[in-house]
Amino acid sequence: MLFEPLKLNTLTLRSRVMMGSMHVGLEGLDRGEERLTEFYRRRAANGTGLIVTGGAAVSPEGSGGGHDFMTIYKPEDAERWKPMTDAVHEEGGAIALQLFHAGRYAYKQMTGLDPVAPSAIRSPINPDTPRELSAEEIEQLIGAFAAGAVRAKEAGFDAVEIMGSEGYLINEFMSPVTNQRTDEWGGSFEKRLRLPVAVMEAVRSAVGADYPIVYRMSGLDLIEGSTTEEETLRWAQALEKAGADALNIGIGWHESRVPTISMKVPRMKFVPVAERISEYVTIPVIASNRINNPRDAEEVLNRGTVQLVSMARPFLADPAILSKAQDGRFDEINTCIACNQACLDHVFEGKAATCLVNPEAGRELDLPLHRADELKHIVVVGAGPAGLETARVAAERGHRVTIVDSRTELGGQLNYSKRIPGKEEFYETLRYFRVQLDKLGVDVQLGKTLERTDPLFEEADDIVIATGILPRQPDVIGLERTVSYRDVFDEKVQPSGKIVIIGGGGIACDLALFLADKGVSDLTLVQRGTSFARGIGKTTRWATLMEMKQKGIRMTGGVEAYEAVEKEGIRITIEGESSLVPADMVITAAGQLINHELAEQLSEDGRRVHVIGGAKDALGLDAKKAIYDGAVTARAL
Repeated sequence: MLFEPLKLNTLTLRSRVMMGSMHVGLEGLDRGEERLTEFYRRRAANGTGLIVTGGAAVSPEGSGGGHDFMTIYKPEDAERWKPMTDAVHEEGGAIALQLFHAGRYAYKQMTGLDPVAPSAIRSPINPDTPRELSAEEIEQLIGAFAAGAVRAKEAGFDAVEIMGSEGYLINEFMSPVTNQRTDEWGGSFEKRLRLPVAVMEAVRSAVGADYPIVYRMSGLDLIEGSTTEEETLRWAQALEKAGADALNIGIGWHESRVPTISMKVPRMKFVPVAERISEYVTIPVIASNRINNPRDAEEVLNRGTVQLVSMARPFLADPAILSKAQDGRFDEINTCIACNQACLDHVFEGKAATCLVNPEAGRELDLPLHRADELKHIVVVGAGPAGLETARVAAERGHRVTIVDSRTELGGQLNYSKRIPGKEEFYETLRYFRVQLDKLGVDVQLGKTLERTDPLFEEADDIVIATGILPRQPDVIGLERTVSYRDVFDEKVQPSGKIVIIGGGGIACDLALFLADKGVSDLTLVQRGTSFARGIGKTTRWATLMEMKQKGIRMTGGVEAYEAVEKEGIRITIEGESSLVPADMVITAAGQLINHELAEQLSEDGRRVHVIGGAKDALGLDAKKAIYDGAVTARAL
């Protein structure tokens, strides 16, 4: 079913998988259009049915950002995007342009213009209050969507997708929460529906009857008091009547306080929303959100209720995901773990998107993979994420690679992450690396500690030290009464009773959730800072804090001094006052130190040593940076 062709109007798709729209921000970089073209070319070369671009603004104030967002309102835009469509067509693929207007989600600081919306109601995630559109401006915007569609057609795009989901402008007109107008464009459901239908009709009229139009509509807003299910179903029917060829079902608004795409969301959770809508229309319906595995996609399609599945971030993680699936090489797929750390978090920070598990994503021009001119024996010490990626890439380049770790399993601290409730997707990353190292013939030596005099170092041409971090111990009397977070994850100790964790960063929060899942009900985090879950990305940090509060985990910040760990607990000072936090066990999770002793010894012995990951920089280290370090280092060997 996955590779069964499907017709959308006059366009035949070669598979039932659509690469969903993602803003990647490559446009604003040096050689931006060339980067974006190569990014899509790689995905088109591997059997994708239809690629949908990131949102292309149909008007200046509707841009999702500044110069790093696509546009389709300028006369020159048709010519600007033609090399991209040509590249996709050369690979046998099809590509659609997403017609986009950010509405009240647009930032004045980025566009230089006031954001606009159906009503002057500010979004909780935007500092700018939008200006209410006049009736005349609404008519102009309808025309802008139509004009953008014409330019897309001229640029060689095979279809367009109208963005009417995720809380952007069209979605704002549909919702009574954001549309509180009293004229013909708001109030009753029929009046709120008027703009979405008018845009659909205008685009259809502009591009003709035989040009494919996908409409991305919100299947579930996840906003209190917003569009009802009955209204959503009537919306879908109205779009079909207005000329849509397919409905792509989006879930949630950016301001929703319900996770929709993070790894904590179960796979395929929102597929039933699309399936429900499919009962009320005859055109193809596309299911999306947390479908990151071709086998899951096949399962969804085999139910016979939806006709396409949309997978976006999985194409960041592995451009060849469909080719591998078609060949039955499922274990070789680099699976998207829905961490958001290098994709959505980057975009919200104004950076170009990439991928934690695939740092080549978005860097196709910067990180080419060529066979090495001089083949060497590379010894990698440490089988955490940095070491694993180094070994994999070095072996792909033709080097003979040996990877050694004192632990008996690959993965380093990823083996802690995979055990956190909701983070089981890390098992996929570890599976991917195990399969790749085996396929590439890497000599894996686990449970072995290397000293500076080990014969393996004598044989090596280059040595990569990726030994990770050492836990930082707080300066406190009675430290010997504490245990390290590592001992807890490694099950060397069994916590029970009242637990106090020294630390409030990502590891400490993960540990608290891990212990809560194990049945520990009395948990307190104490730290010097007042902001907890630091280091966790913007798009997932709020969910982590919400989950901790729901589980009754106490968070005490502003500690001025850790005085002593005593038999009854830990004594701390806050605002000059000393107090005892009762505890049966105190666990330290208060940061990391670099682990570079072996590297220094080998350098003294005249070896060619490269230090990466936590062994080089423990401050702010995460798997994203570690894997990137490995990717860059291995290409330089």
